[in-house]
Amino acid sequence: MTISPDASVATRHSAVDAGTSRPGAGSDFAGLSQRIAEAGLLKRRPGYYTVRLGLVIGLFAAGWGAFFALGDTWWQLAIAALLAVVFGQIALVAHDLAHQQIFRRRRHSEIGGRLFGNLAIGMSYGWWMNKHTRHHANPNHEELDPDVAPDILVWSTEQARASRGLARHLGGHQALLFFPLLTLEGFNLHVASVRALRSPLMKNRLLEGALLLLHIAAFLSALFLALSPGKAVAFLAVNQCLFGVYLGCTFAPNHKGMPTITGGRQLDFLRRQVLTSRNVRGGWFTDVMLGGLNYQIEHHLFPSMPTVHLRRAQVIVRRYCAEIGVPYHETGLIRSYREALTHLHRVGEPIRRQRRA
Repeated sequence: MTISPDASVATRHSAVDAGTSRPGAGSDFAGLSQRIAEAGLLKRRPGYYTVRLGLVIGLFAAGWGAFFALGDTWWQLAIAALLAVVFGQIALVAHDLAHQQIFRRRRHSEIGGRLFGNLAIGMSYGWWMNKHTRHHANPNHEELDPDVAPDILVWSTEQARASRGLARHLGGHQALLFFPLLTLEGFNLHVASVRALRSPLMKNRLLEGALLLLHIAAFLSALFLALSPGKAVAFLAVNQCLFGVYLGCTFAPNHKGMPTITGGRQLDFLRRQVLTSRNVRGGWFTDVMLGGLNYQIEHHLFPSMPTVHLRRAQVIVRRYCAEIGVPYHETGLIRSYREALTHLHRVGEPIRRQRRA
């Protein structure tokens, strides 16, 4: 196991120190888990999720109601922006369903996930769940976490040195391009969802495909039947670009710029989750807009914990990490983006240096 040297010096040294084995280290998570269970934070919250799902569904219906009421007008671009935020909130609900935070039975979670993911926003629940499960098992592991696999962006200097194709062309300036690239993320989710239907690992491919097709047909039909072609294209662009930026801004603060891991040997579960995650400070508005993912450390330690309990769990987890000497990283929202972008710029240096040579 190797902690990537691309993190800041202070973070790198503390991560290495925290990763050093010590007597009893294997039981650290058990001790924390006991405290969390005793606080009752693993219990389900059906009342909370009834209200939350009701609000999200209500906003979804209200947004489309306003769309059809307005008719063929450029004011529809405001509805496109509103629905982009609603789509993001629906994606966050699908995330909670995937972690079985809402329903105890997996089948109920899968039904809800496909309705909110495939049908409502055109994102394959099965594809995303498979990808996200691998991320949770090995966060920020360069060989095992699909979220830090080199693609358009590179996440370590080693990946930068080995980059080819588009990543080689963009990697040197990827920090500047990060937010512009997020405008394509909404479209990318749809493309990846459809492509995943060809995978033999995808379960219920016919159902997943039918729901995705129904979403695409209904969405495009609504746009091009209610609006002129120009306004329909503009609506689609504004909606999907803002949806991508919102989702990207929700997930980017969580791990980007934190230490990455390489090699076969792993840190113990608690350290693997805490050292690679970043929390974001904020009040209730931050909690709502980020869907509780601002408590990324607690979420990774207890992925099935209802979102509403994460704030209380943070107090226990932060105190416990201090007791056992594990660094606990938390920062403001703007600072989290700055750290992520600084990291992206730093790891792109091998590409910039080669171009200067």
